[in-house]
Amino acid sequence: MEMSTAEIQHGLLGLIPLIVYIILIFKYKQPVPTTILCAVIGAVITHQTIFTFGDILAKSLGSFLGLVGLLIMLGRGLGEVLQAAKVTHTIVHKIIYTIGVNTQNKAIVGIMCASVTLVALLGTMAGGNAVIAPIVLPIAAAVGLSKSVVGMLFHACGEEALILGPFSPSVLMLIGLTGISYPELLLKCSLPVLTVTFLTTWVMVHRVQKLTKDTNAYEDMPVEHTFIPDNKAKRATLVFILSFTVFVAFGLYWQANTNYIVVILMLIGLLTGMAGGLSIPVVTSTFIKGMAGNLHLFVLFLFLEPFINFMAEAGAFKAVTALLTPIVHYGGRVAVPIVGGLTGTVGLTGAAVAVLKMTNDLFGDMVRQYNIHPYVWAVALIVANRATNFIHPGANMFSSMGFAQSTDLVSMIKNGWTIAALQLIFLCIYSFLFV
Repeated sequence: MEMSTAEIQHGLLGLIPLIVYIILIFKYKQPVPTTILCAVIGAVITHQTIFTFGDILAKSLGSFLGLVGLLIMLGRGLGEVLQAAKVTHTIVHKIIYTIGVNTQNKAIVGIMCASVTLVALLGTMAGGNAVIAPIVLPIAAAVGLSKSVVGMLFHACGEEALILGPFSPSVLMLIGLTGISYPELLLKCSLPVLTVTFLTTWVMVHRVQKLTKDTNAYEDMPVEHTFIPDNKAKRATLVFILSFTVFVAFGLYWQANTNYIVVILMLIGLLTGMAGGLSIPVVTSTFIKGMAGNLHLFVLFLFLEPFINFMAEAGAFKAVTALLTPIVHYGGRVAVPIVGGLTGTVGLTGAAVAVLKMTNDLFGDMVRQYNIHPYVWAVALIVANRATNFIHPGANMFSSMGFAQSTDLVSMIKNGWTIAALQLIFLCIYSFLFV
């Protein structure tokens, strides 16, 4: 059913919370208070009372976004246990010394593998790169890599690792939005985008290395790190790998839903912590301490659900669909994922899950109307989600520079813009081939 001009104009008023969100996120880069404020604005636009708003928040606790918020806290809790049991340190040590780092290329590969592995497991860029930095920086210095190069590697690898880990917030949201399985998401969507990113980064870091090897080099950096895994750390790492593999394989075989992850995150944490010599009370307190570190994200998702629903209730998404329909008619079905990915990239930033949710809701009706293949739409969402953080300097970019002890923002932005451009080109090609 077509919308009248008056209905479209009325529906566009429902975009006011989103416009405020974009402005405030770009200015202050604080997604939690911004989301809360925009949810309140949406409540005013849709004429909610204090009582109905309270009911909506209560329902949000049981929504899929509420579940994702809980999983993010549990994932952070598991990450805290892995660090306490020295599992993360042992994995990085094993990666670096298995590769046998004695050249710049081997160091680059080692840093990439370590960053991807740790960030994917922990589900956080800052947490993963914080663990590997003290181990890999002396090695990078020993082979002559510049600070600029290490910062670029931390950023590019960490960003893409967030679409690989089975418990990563972005992965959980992508599975929920598209309905495809984790192996399908990994093989058909995430890995192709990751390949584009890694090939681009490989070329860029070699160019930047030539330019910055003397001007941004590490100085007075000890060439040996002090961590050597003991028997407890090795045992905990083995138990983690085995329990992780068994539980994930079991879930995939029985096609378990997302609720299953709540249980296995706690079980893996308990088994790994005990194998690492931690008592049950210590494992519990460590797990809870880690969860507390992501409490702000749980609050964000609690308010993100009504924020999105209020815009939908006001008719915002239907109005956007009506306005974009002529573009799709002109460009064909292939225009839907391309415009969706581009809109998410240039128009939305902030919390990754928020970007995925809003992009999907903005274009969801058109995706269903034109029967866009889930793989294609998943790639569009991934590009919208990841390229945003390459285009806009934000917390992930600056934290990567900090861990690398670099101040070379120019190289970071050049690499980010190059990656974002090639990801968008890849989305166009993927859409033309498979839509």
